[in-house]
Amino acid sequence: MAQRFMETYGYDMILGSIAAFYVVMIPYTKVEESFNVQAMHDILYHQHHIENYDHLDFPGVVPRTFIVRLALGCIILLTLRFFRVQIRNKFGRQVEAFFVIFVSIQFHMLFYCTRPLPNILAMGLVNMAYGYWFKGSFYAALNCLIFATVVFRCDILLLLGPLGLELLLTNSISFWKALRYCIGAALFSIGLTVLVDSFLWRKPLWPEFEVFWFNSVLNRSSEWGTQSFHWYFSSALPRSLLAAYPLFALGVLLERRLLFYVLPVFSFILLYSKLPHKELRFIISSIPIFNLSAAVAASRIYNNRKKSLWNLLYIVMLGLLIISLGGTMTTFMASYENYPGGSALKELHNFGYVTNSTDEVRVHIDTFSAINGVSRFCENGFPWRYSKEEEIPLDEYCHRNFTYLLNEHHNIKGFKCLFSVNGFSRLRLQTGFPQVSLITEPKVYVHGSITNKYITHQNWPGCI
Repeated sequence: MAQRFMETYGYDMILGSIAAFYVVMIPYTKVEESFNVQAMHDILYHQHHIENYDHLDFPGVVPRTFIVRLALGCIILLTLRFFRVQIRNKFGRQVEAFFVIFVSIQFHMLFYCTRPLPNILAMGLVNMAYGYWFKGSFYAALNCLIFATVVFRCDILLLLGPLGLELLLTNSISFWKALRYCIGAALFSIGLTVLVDSFLWRKPLWPEFEVFWFNSVLNRSSEWGTQSFHWYFSSALPRSLLAAYPLFALGVLLERRLLFYVLPVFSFILLYSKLPHKELRFIISSIPIFNLSAAVAASRIYNNRKKSLWNLLYIVMLGLLIISLGGTMTTFMASYENYPGGSALKELHNFGYVTNSTDEVRVHIDTFSAINGVSRFCENGFPWRYSKEEEIPLDEYCHRNFTYLLNEHHNIKGFKCLFSVNGFSRLRLQTGFPQVSLITEPKVYVHGSITNKYITHQNWPGCI
């Protein structure tokens, strides 16, 4: 029975354990996840008291949907399992095994699967769509992509379009039947998101339509930085796929069936490359298909490893796997040091220096600290009170009644720097082992009011 259990769920335990390790070691979140994290907090703690919800005070640039706030990592891995089972049925257990190996030694997929990003919420449905696609349930695949597009990420339309077109051109679906199914799924999805989100935002709203308008029509996403057209192919995919990047192209050459599956996903990235603002998380849902192609190539190389030319490819593949594992370990260590705001607030709580148990301890969290690890889940109850008021001039803090400050500046009038928290700065190549080292430097400074004698008389670590 134990052997059967491991055969059935062994791969899920491996992937789940790695994802859980990332959660435990790196529990904080970044600004991209802030809306969904705060919403999860408010639903758990404030429940029906919507007037206390964080999004009403800090709505962000564009609204986001409230529909899903669940144990995200388990859901994403379950959908990935559904896709993986279809891989096994179509390409065999050995390809499935290599697929799991590639996912395991890549950092971004298992790290992000527990992150409450709209991209990840959508990725669960995209994984389901991949599974239905491989299974031959083409209309179910389209419905999954439509729901993901309407509710979670409007840019999934760039995947829905090429996939739907390919299915039409290959006579896999009927145009009129597909139209009927798609219109019904779209109307249901729109009705659901408008109903739920209009209630919680307290105004008529379809969040992803506003996201589409902001990013695509107004093209304002470029205000957050722009990258060149080839950035996804020259930077994002190599970093996320690692060893699978060169192997996925080889897989398409070795297995003709793969072109049917890779082409729509490749077109998705090509179309997305036209938008000037680019981030790796925007295309993370493409990784499973590329991993499949790489797994097919790896399986073929492994089976032919005793032949002369293939033996050379086998040695190269093993080297790529080792390099990938090293790259993932380096990325993990950099990410571990990349949330100085959350670490600073945790250290401040651990010191626990308060003047009197009946006095409020007011902590101001500046924008830099807030976007680098601080969320509502980091907060303590009374006597601690928190403020995220923005755009306060440095010389004005001394006129406020803040007890502590979390700030990116070293010197602030009226406050004493109590301690600092380092954050990831850059990588440095060096001779010897390891050949790569992480450079950290002070990122967040914790200050205490000089008017509070209890604070100034304590033995704090001090700031560099």
